[in-house]
Amino acid sequence: MTISSALEKNENCVSTAAFSGSNPLAAIAFDAAGIKAKLLNLEEPCHVVRFANQLGVTHTDPLRLGTVEPLMTVPPLQQLGDPSFLAWHGVKMAYAAGAMAGGIASEDLVIALGKAGILSSFGSGGLGRDLITAAIHRIQDALPQGPYAFNLLHSPNDAAMERNTVELYLKHHIRTVEASAFINLTPSLVYYRAAGLQLSPNQHINIQNKIIAKLSRREVATQFLQPAPATILKTLAIQGLISEQQAQLAAQVPMADDITVEADSGGHTDNRPLVCLLPAILALRDEIQTQYSYRTPVRIGVAGGISTPQSALAALMMGAAYVVTGSVNQSCLEAAASPHTKRLLAEAEMHDVIMAPAADMFEMGVKLQVLKKGTLFPLRAQKLFDLYKTHNAIEDIPQVERHRLEQQIFRRPLDEVWQETQAYLVAHKPEKLAKAANNPKLKMALIFRWYLGLSSRWSKTGECDRIADYQIWCGPAMGAFNNWVKGTYLEAPDQRRVVDVAIHMMRGAAFLYRVNALKLQGLNMPAHYGQYRPIPPE
Repeated sequence: MTISSALEKNENCVSTAAFSGSNPLAAIAFDAAGIKAKLLNLEEPCHVVRFANQLGVTHTDPLRLGTVEPLMTVPPLQQLGDPSFLAWHGVKMAYAAGAMAGGIASEDLVIALGKAGILSSFGSGGLGRDLITAAIHRIQDALPQGPYAFNLLHSPNDAAMERNTVELYLKHHIRTVEASAFINLTPSLVYYRAAGLQLSPNQHINIQNKIIAKLSRREVATQFLQPAPATILKTLAIQGLISEQQAQLAAQVPMADDITVEADSGGHTDNRPLVCLLPAILALRDEIQTQYSYRTPVRIGVAGGISTPQSALAALMMGAAYVVTGSVNQSCLEAAASPHTKRLLAEAEMHDVIMAPAADMFEMGVKLQVLKKGTLFPLRAQKLFDLYKTHNAIEDIPQVERHRLEQQIFRRPLDEVWQETQAYLVAHKPEKLAKAANNPKLKMALIFRWYLGLSSRWSKTGECDRIADYQIWCGPAMGAFNNWVKGTYLEAPDQRRVVDVAIHMMRGAAFLYRVNALKLQGLNMPAHYGQYRPIPPE
């Protein structure tokens, strides 16, 4: 069965306008525009029918239309994903915007999405207590009933900062955190989870503090799928941070309510292929669910590469409960990134990304994915890491090379950089400064991290004389998104709003699901019938 390409030209087809009055056949669309409109009306069922040797589409039950021949049907479809995700988080779609550190996932971004009933996580990673507190007050004032989340970024070298963030969240009743970059469960994370457990009158465990864990490794997923370690719970109870009952309840629930499987993404990433990673974590979830028989199984969502209706639908059809976007939101109006950064992101192609040394785990050789087009940061960051590997101290770097560093990368004497670094460490991490006094290799790393740390801040604030050094976290999803919206109102970064992006991505995914359902029933149609293009809201 084929919707003829002649239909596109309105040739040899019966137009809806040919029927008038109360004729029931007026409910059938035979022309290209009418058929596309009915396919896009996801709130109504779509019936493909034949009349006078022409195929048409209608929302009306064919049995009520008389002489038409019913061929196939697809039901209404307003939502994809796991309904329990919507109920648990009080949201309208199985979609979330992930945290971007340094407040790039800003208060404006979280509030805009929250007012639309969409979950988003504030990017608190790397921010001080005062800035996080201010964000909490503003978001809670704007969204007293939610939905919103706050990022909890694992700090392997600063356990005190992680604990302080948890205590801040508990103090202000932050009920959902997105736990990122955890390699192992920490006492602070377990404290957050267990401190929100209560036993309801009907003897069900009431989980108040929800955790969405973002990860890409099976061994890390195992920890979040299981209950909190008994040793940590015992220690927290002895310290009086949780009650004995809370320790007992924590032994009966998983550490996370949701796990976001992170594939090839911007920022810190293992560059894992989604088609391999997601099935593996789903199978692991099912295995552990069989072992523990949780009342509600842990939901598995996906992030990394999600930026078009096609990618969102692919993930959901593979079994993901929800999808999470990242890079694309950074190019939107509400993100706390400079206009120049947003322009660079809006011009990116899929191949315009590269791995570069990370500031937070520089000495370990950890890398993150960044934009390479329009910035020299990736090359300069790699240069610093190469020097770190081949020299044991700043003083060992040849004078010619050191002069080049001071002129091109740091733009000031390295001694002056060290003075600024010392001043920061005295105020924030005096113990690290003490270690650097007897460790020239560490001193060199701290000097190099001055550049790596500030480069992301320059990108956010729009430091005009540092454009060439912008560190812009970005994955290939950005290029895919730009290709999808090319020629639409979302092509221009000053028209990109996070709510529009979310709605079009999920609506487009539902539309493609409908089209594919018809194809699976044997319907062939011209390519343009199956294309979803964002249209500006009225």
